Amino acid sequence: MTQADMAAQVAGKEGFIAALDQSGGSTPKALKLYGVEDDAWSNDGEMFDLIHAMRTRIIKSPAFTGDKVMGAILFEQTMDREVDGIPTARYLWEKCGVVPFLKVDKGLAETSDGVKLMKPMPDLDALLERAVAKGVFGTKMRSVVDAANPAGIAAIVDQQFEVGKQILGHGLVPIIEPEVTISIADKAEAEDLLLAEITRHLDALPDDRQIMLKLTLPTRTNLYKPLVDHPRVMRVVALSGGYSRDDANAKLAENTGVIASFSRALTEGLSAGQSDAEFDAMLAEAINSIFEASRAG
Repeated sequence: MTQADMAAQVAGKEGFIAALDQSGGSTPKALKLYGVEDDAWSNDGEMFDLIHAMRTRIIKSPAFTGDKVMGAILFEQTMDREVDGIPTARYLWEKCGVVPFLKVDKGLAETSDGVKLMKPMPDLDALLERAVAKGVFGTKMRSVVDAANPAGIAAIVDQQFEVGKQILGHGLVPIIEPEVTISIADKAEAEDLLLAEITRHLDALPDDRQIMLKLTLPTRTNLYKPLVDHPRVMRVVALSGGYSRDDANAKLAENTGVIASFSRALTEGLSAGQSDAEFDAMLAEAINSIFEASRAG
């Protein structure tokens, strides 16, 4: 199986992308939701051991296959670790039929012009070289829109596409993720500005380049359909953004051609204390519901 096989799956297969990429800042919250309290570890190494154990349990669960989980986004430390003695990205593709992606951003800068840009990534080229060597297909990077500020939104999209071109240069497909916070009063206005800026950048890409987009479920149904149909876009995926799984699935199903890339909504209800049978049944139910919502759109 080659990069071309992965590309065909990402571009055309039914299913969704699992976001298993909680980083240092979001790991304690993810573990707490999983039933692992802060006193269960005494340093970052132990904390990352625990989250890797959780991710391994998810990846090895019988329902976690390419039949419904088309791809999965990994945190850097997850990429560097193994599942059953096999590097995680290779395990995903070879054992599960799931295309591996890598989260590459280093977190968010302070708010400016109503947005949070990504922090600088001075070591990105070295990370991308490692990702290619480990069999990763693409990347993901997140920034955040907190207001319908034209200057801020232009800056976010400029930065995302600038870094995206660097990623394309390594033969990887970037998932560009300018998240719009779901609780802001001017969410619909921010999304209109975002659509215009993304379209402008897409139209300027060379004919032989494609990127992916990960976007907040829009206030106006099918707002992003022009992006789904754009020849420079391999796939548009949606983040759950704080919505419950049921709400996220309902909104997703209304948006034609958009599939899920859920994190918290995927793991909702999973617990370290569950038996394997309980855990596997809960995860299978989540995967099935997200798959159906992705297919409905």
